[in-house]
Order: sequence, then structure tokens, then C-alpha cells
Amino acid sequence: MFTGIVQGMGQIKQVIEGQDVRSFVISLPDALSQAVAIGASVAVNGTCLTVTEQQGNDLSFDVIGQTLALTNLGKLKAGDQVNIERSLKMGDELGGHIISGHVTTHVEVTDIELEDDNTSIWFALPEAHRKHVLPQGFIGLNGCSLTVAKVEATRFCVCLIPETLRMTTFGTSQVDDWVNMEIDHQTQTIVATVERVLAQQQA
Repeated sequence: MFTGIVQGMGQIKQVIEGQDVRSFVISLPDALSQAVAIGASVAVNGTCLTVTEQQGNDLSFDVIGQTLALTNLGKLKAGDQVNIERSLKMGDELGGHIISGHVTTHVEVTDIELEDDNTSIWFALPEAHRKHVLPQGFIGLNGCSLTVAKVEATRFCVCLIPETLRMTTFGTSQVDDWVNMEIDHQTQTIVATVERVLAQQQA
């Protein structure tokens, strides 16, 4: 489990192609590469991955085809930056909201509105998830716990402060970028429950 508070950025050092699998070697900052065990979970752009090897600050991860297709990991190349969060430990501060690292889908950046102290980034809103994305609701984007600011028929936006831009890959976001989206599981459960009750009443 993760909190959605990105702890820093890593850099893709190497991408190794296999048969329906891709291996990534990612260089982490010193503070994030300490006391990492093989088999540990690390959120990479919000996707929960398992550490398969470590050499100094370089961690290796294997990603299967389904995950590559569902997330933006399939588009990553050597030199790219990624958001990193180590898994939640007992007693850690929960500053964001609970994120599982099981990405729902990827969404595209459609517009970026730059201001001095506030940047608004707009994303395409898939029709299947319009019922799950609500104003002032939680959402996970590239592993960041964010609050939805506005929702329109086919898009939604979040507002980012300078610190978030500095600490995450959102500081270099561009229109047409793919961003991993994880729907808040509590919202998803409530919506599904209400739909089921209404269906039963109409039966």
C-alpha cells in the first residue's frame, strides 16, 4: 500500500526487452535506495512493482505485457524520469490517501494552464470512469494523491502547487503525455453499491 505522497524521482537507466515482459533498471536517489529488499514493493508512476535486483542505487523491475498496455510504463525509455514512492510502513504518516498501486487506466494530458503559484493540468476523462471522478474527490495520478478541482463532460483537472511540480514529473508534463490513473477505491465501492441497490429496486 502507498500514500500517494511521492518521495522523489528516479531515472530510467536501462530498458531490457523480453518476450511479453520488459525489465527496467531505475536509478533512485540515495534516500530512497536504502534498505531495499529483493521482493519489496515500490510505486513507479503509481504502479506497484516488485524489486528483482539491486546494485547500489539501481533497482530492477520486471513488467508484464498487461501492465505495459494498461499504464504509461510501456512508453518509458532510458533517460525518462518517474515518480517513486516506497511502500507504506506501520506508523508512517498518511498524508495523502490509500493507493494500492493497481492502476485503473492511463489518461492523456489535454491542456496545461500555467500561473505563478498554481498550475492546472487537464486530463481526458474516459466515459467508463465519469461516475468515479468527482469534484473535490481523491484521485491517484502517476502515483500522486491529488484532489480533483473541476470535472467537465469529457475532461477533469487538478491544481498543483510549485512544491508538487518540483518533486514530481508533473513539473515537465506536456500535452499528450500519458498519465497513470488510479480511481479512489472508496468512491468506486460506493458507486458500485448504489448502482446495485438501484438495479435491485428497479427489478
